Amino acid sequence: MKLFLRDHLPLVVLEIVQLFVVLLVYWLDGYRDLWTGLYSVFLGIVFVGGYLVYRFYTHRSLYLRLSEPLESLDDSLRGGDSAPLPAALDRLLETQYAHYQTKLKAAEKSRNDHLTFMNQWVHQMKTPLSVIRLTLEDQDDAKSVSVLEETDRMEKGLETVLYAARLETFDRDFQVEPVSLRTVAENAVHENKRLFIGSKVYPEMKVDPELKVESDAKWLGFLIGQLVTNAVKYSADSGQKVTFSTRVEDGEAVLEIRDRGIGIPPADRKRVFQPFYTGDNGRKYRESTGMGLYFAKEIAERLGHRIELESEVGVGTVVRISFSSYLT
Repeated sequence: MKLFLRDHLPLVVLEIVQLFVVLLVYWLDGYRDLWTGLYSVFLGIVFVGGYLVYRFYTHRSLYLRLSEPLESLDDSLRGGDSAPLPAALDRLLETQYAHYQTKLKAAEKSRNDHLTFMNQWVHQMKTPLSVIRLTLEDQDDAKSVSVLEETDRMEKGLETVLYAARLETFDRDFQVEPVSLRTVAENAVHENKRLFIGSKVYPEMKVDPELKVESDAKWLGFLIGQLVTNAVKYSADSGQKVTFSTRVEDGEAVLEIRDRGIGIPPADRKRVFQPFYTGDNGRKYRESTGMGLYFAKEIAERLGHRIELESEVGVGTVVRISFSSYLT
């Protein structure tokens, strides 16, 4: 109603001014019957009011659609008015909606094709890496160990690509079940054992073996793997420990991963969860992609967990993952 009144306010004002201008012309011409003139003005206003009432009821759906926010895209197609303007708008919206659906389906097909290609490519690349690993695992010379370390890095990179692609279809690729935090943490350490050894950093496990949380084991494992990689990378050659610990507080289970590495400068802490942001440490470690903590944040939020970070330069970094649903 408010939109209708604002839309037709200039017309009402113009009509009133026009009626009084006509009355003034007759007055200046010598016509002196004021009441008859005012009555003609009244009749003009009544006719304009009748037109506005007719206009409102024949365009009511149009003004409601323009005034109220849409709950869904399909609501833009609801018609109802048979007047020329609403009918023309309905045809325009239907055409626009059809074009949108066509482009949306084309974009979805392109995205699905890209996702399929990435999945196939990653699996194809894993095969030769597995062959290289099997060939060199029994070798103890320095070259073989170095190649195995590079193989680990390549496999981690491929895994990151695969999970990044799957993140777009996350809602169709997860299953919530009781997950042992101890098992997930130990798996993350085992998968990065060569990284620990090569970086001269050592894991310390203080995770309650009885504590389980409601989560997806695969996605949670990838999340913790990203945090472990960061913790070890930024603690390299320190001879320090990366400590995994758990506790229950305020009705939540908390997994804490603490390193004693270089820490994060204060200016970078608010932005470490942004994609591709590497900050000051990224200039020192050229291998930093700025995606590890971004993936961790995205996955935690989609799983319904909360992730927090505290850091101090020269002391280390603590990352906490809080789970609202847990079993002991």
